[in-house]
Amino acid sequence: MGAGHSHNHDQGHGRAPAGHGRAFAIGVLLNSAFVLIEAGFGLWSGSMALVADAGHNLSDVLGLLIAWGATVMAARPANARFTYGYKASSMLAALANAGLLLVALGAILFETIDRLMHPEPVQGGTMIAVAGVGIVINSATALMFMRGRKSDINIRGAFLHMAADALVSLGVVIAGVAILLTGLLWIDPVTSLVIVAVIGWGTWGLLKDSVKMGLLAVPDGIDEGEVRAYLSGLPGVRAVHDLHIWPMSTSETALTAHLVMPGGPPGDGFLHQVSHQLGHRFHIHHATVQIETGAHADHCTDCA
Repeated sequence: MGAGHSHNHDQGHGRAPAGHGRAFAIGVLLNSAFVLIEAGFGLWSGSMALVADAGHNLSDVLGLLIAWGATVMAARPANARFTYGYKASSMLAALANAGLLLVALGAILFETIDRLMHPEPVQGGTMIAVAGVGIVINSATALMFMRGRKSDINIRGAFLHMAADALVSLGVVIAGVAILLTGLLWIDPVTSLVIVAVIGWGTWGLLKDSVKMGLLAVPDGIDEGEVRAYLSGLPGVRAVHDLHIWPMSTSETALTAHLVMPGGPPGDGFLHQVSHQLGHRFHIHHATVQIETGAHADHCTDCA
């Protein structure tokens, strides 16, 4: 019986591109300043849509800080207690961000319903000007996270939140124009409800993905059946059991498997080739493979 563990280096371990620390810093500073401006003008002008957008932007600032902290933690090396390092902090950050957004949604929804029942005058011109600044800031921040959005759920979350914020700000501009043209006060709280719906839709996706990661589900984009078929088709492999595939972080995936090979362990070259193919074909970069000659497999009580 033999075992092999290797890391595939050809794909860079699936990590998000470096350099996002600066993007996080700039995004936090720009959006923090804008939150203060937008909330102040929203309260002064009586626009619930601006206040709702400011509340969402505040949750995004906190979300950026959490994701940034998780990125820093994930880069720390493993030790005797945390043998995987702190990579899983990125999954906790994604779940925390989803919870944070849900709290913000509840607060915004409560205020919006109250404004629908008790409409107040709104200054459409102020809405247009402030939301216009928001379009510029949120679009610029989203562009900074565009490069790494496909390789890390936290980076993707930051990108989607900023892009959605730009669209929400555009909706506030449109609402401001409509108020100036029609004088209808209900347009503002209704716009706020639309903002809540947009944020809620995005939050549900983030929450669902975060929970799946927390439960160590096979990551999206990896077909367990295809991985099993690949391993089963390797020369000399009679059976595959105890196959497990799970996320180590939001950007790295691990695998363990028992391969029944009656001819015995084929050597390190075989294990290196398997590791390379798992990384190249399935983006699994941390693979541990145990080779069995048959006797252990016949008495294995953990076979899946």
